[in-house]
Amino acid sequence: MSSLSEKRKVTVNGVEYEVEIQLDDGKWEVSIDGNLYEVEIDQGSRRGQRKKRDSNRGGGPSSGLISSAIPGKIVSVLVSEGDKVDSGSVVIVLEAMKMQNEIKAGIDGKVDKIMCKPGERIEANVPLMEIVDSKKEGE
Repeated sequence: MSSLSEKRKVTVNGVEYEVEIQLDDGKWEVSIDGNLYEVEIDQGSRRGQRKKRDSNRGGGPSSGLISSAIPGKIVSVLVSEGDKVDSGSVVIVLEAMKMQNEIKAGIDGKVDKIMCKPGERIEANVPLMEIVDSKKEGE
């Protein structure tokens, strides 16, 4: 019976949680606020999911909240408040670990709020930009 346990911080729908993850006999158990969940991983599709992962990660793939998964320094902000953006377009360039990372818009919409500026050092999972969904605005 093998058991591997560690604590991690995860963000779900924009809310950060500290969770305990344990691999026990090939099954993952995740404890969140005292509630225990069993997690199954589909090994067949796992690789495909990793390749598609973007760095916007704020509130998920269809969220207008943009954050970085890693700490770093803002190199440039490529849009202004009020600009229209397309899903997948680069909106921020972040330098982390001596590499420049492109942070992309997760949705089509209008830039509502920019919470960072070039030269600023940021922590992981801190909101950097908010994009309002153009469909919800009725555009």
